[in-house]
Amino acid sequence: MLFKDTTDAGLIDRFQLGAFRYFMRYTHPETGLVADSSQEGSPASIAATGFGLSALPVGVERDWLSREDAAQRALKTLRFLRDSEQSRDTLATGYKGLYYHFLDMKTGRRAWRSEISLIDSALLIAGAITVGTYFSENTPAEKEIRDIADMVYARANWAWALDEQDTLALGWKPRSGFLPYRWHGYSEAVILYTLALSSPSYPIPAKSYFAFGNQCDWKEALGKPFLYAGPLFIHLFSHAWIDFRGIRDAAMVEHDSDYFQNTRLAIDLQRDYAERNPHSFVGYGADCWGLTACDGPERSRRLRDGRQQNFSGYAARGAPFGPDDGTLAPWAPLSCLPFDEKAALSATRHILETYPGVVEEDGFIGSFNPSVPARTAEGWMNTRRIGLDQGILLMMIENHRTGFFWNLLRQSVPIRRGLKRAGFAGGWL
Repeated sequence: MLFKDTTDAGLIDRFQLGAFRYFMRYTHPETGLVADSSQEGSPASIAATGFGLSALPVGVERDWLSREDAAQRALKTLRFLRDSEQSRDTLATGYKGLYYHFLDMKTGRRAWRSEISLIDSALLIAGAITVGTYFSENTPAEKEIRDIADMVYARANWAWALDEQDTLALGWKPRSGFLPYRWHGYSEAVILYTLALSSPSYPIPAKSYFAFGNQCDWKEALGKPFLYAGPLFIHLFSHAWIDFRGIRDAAMVEHDSDYFQNTRLAIDLQRDYAERNPHSFVGYGADCWGLTACDGPERSRRLRDGRQQNFSGYAARGAPFGPDDGTLAPWAPLSCLPFDEKAALSATRHILETYPGVVEEDGFIGSFNPSVPARTAEGWMNTRRIGLDQGILLMMIENHRTGFFWNLLRQSVPIRRGLKRAGFAGGWL
C-alpha cells in the first residue's frame, strides 16, 4: 500500500534514483569497479561496471551528481582499466584487451576462477564508449576520458576471440583456452557483435554477424513472426545503448519486423504466458510477470499447494517454453517501460502492492518465488540487489523518459559503423 497513491512519475523517480544509488554505494573508491551484488564480500562484475559508467551521465542530467564529480568517477574507472594487468597470468585483470568476468573489488585481480568474458567485456566497453561520447567538453578531465575510452576500445582483440571460426567464442580461460561454446543465435550479444565489427584495431568480418544471425530461432507467436528468446533480459540488454526503432538487418527485413517490435512481442508473450499460468504457480497473471535470468531456490521443495518442485538455483528462466519454476524478477516489468508503458507500470504497481518485501534498501531485490512456503507473501526471496538489474533498470527508465542513451549513441562512430557493417539500414542510420 506504500506505493498506491504515488504518481507514475514519482514511482519511476524513486526506482531510477534507487538504481543510481546502487552505483554510488557499491563502486570501489580506488578502482572504480562496481560490485556484482549488494552482498558483503561480492567481487566486482565488469558488466555491472559498464552499467556504472553509463549511469554517470544520468546522474549529471538529473542533478544527482555534478558534472565534475561524474567526470572524476569515470576517470577513476577508466584509468584502472587502462593500467591494470593484461597478460596470461591467472590473476591478471584481463588478456588481449578483454576482461575477466569477476574481479576483486580492491585489487582488480581475477576472482572466482572466472573466464575472460566476451559479452561482459562488451558491456564494459559500451559503458566506456558512453562516457567517452557524453563527456565532450574541452577540459583536461573530459579530454582524458575520451582518450582512455578510445584506447580501451581499440585494445580489445575481438578477432582473436573468433579462434579461427565464424562466430565469437563465449569466453577463454588461461589454462584451458577457449570455452567450447560460441555466440550464435539470438541473444544479448547484438551489442557484442556491433562493437566487434566496428573495432578500429581488431575487427571481425561481416560474415561473423551473418553466421551469428543464421542460427536464430524464428517462431510464430500471437500470430506474428517472433525472433525467439525466452529470458526477458535478452530482449533488453542491447537496447540499453542501441535505438533499434526503425532500423533493420537482413533477417528483420525478411520477417518485416525490427528488434524494438520484437521486444514488444516478447513482453506480450510474457504477459500471455503468466495469465495462462500453465504450471499453476502462485501470483502469476497479466500484471505479475518477469521471467528472466536470476537466482532461484535450490534443490527440490514442496510448494504452497503441496506439489513437489525441482529447483536449480540460478537459471535463465523464460516464456513461453521455460524453464519456469515460479521465480520472478520484480525489477523486470519496470525495465520494459520504453516498449509498453502501460503494462510496465501496471505490473510494477501490482507487484509492489502485493509483495512489498521485494524492495530492499531503495531498490528491487534480485528475485522472489511466492509459490515457496514462507511467513510472508513473497515466499522465497533473493534479497541481494544485483548490479546488472539496477543498471538495465536505470538505463531503460531514462530511455523511456528522454531517449537519452539512444540519442547520445546515435552520435557514436563505433555504434553507427558496427550496425552498418552488420547490415542494418533505415531509420536514423
